[in-house]
Amino acid sequence: MPRALLISLMFPTCLAAATSLACAATSQDFAASYAAAFAAEKQAGVLHHQWTATETVLKEAEQANAQKHSNTAVALARRAEALATASIEQAKQQKTAWRDAVIK
Repeated sequence: MPRALLISLMFPTCLAAATSLACAATSQDFAASYAAAFAAEKQAGVLHHQWTATETVLKEAEQANAQKHSNTAVALARRAEALATASIEQAKQQKTAWRDAVIK
């Protein structure tokens, strides 16, 4: 994975973790975060480019929410959204990257 993509994934995750520690998350926060992550994952599925890590993090978010760990659940949902968004970006890059590999 390109370094810039890794950095762009890490920053929102760190920011979300820092933000979630500063204030208590609510069930509405989780619902909004989870819905955004689920929508991004669904879009990745349409592109046939879902990452298994995203599914795992979504399940962890659901479990944390069920156990009433709101801050953790919101942070995990945001991480899942970041992973799904990265998989969408990778799908878009891979759509044209193959041309660079063709011998001319």
